[in-house]
Amino acid sequence: MATFVNCPTCSNKVEWKESNLWRPFCSERCKQIDLGAWAEEKYSIPAVNLPEDPEENALN
Repeated sequence: MATFVNCPTCSNKVEWKESNLWRPFCSERCKQIDLGAWAEEKYSIPAVNLPEDPEENALN
């Protein structure tokens, strides 16, 4: 039985198999769109409880 996933860019159904060079994307275009979004820092991972700035503490 084949496994299908949704393309992260356009949500088209994509068969998850080795012959799909762009998996999990449906095409090279969708892969490039996603790469461009990362390069433009459109994605971020929220940070919780960031450590204090060590440079700020060194000045005190």
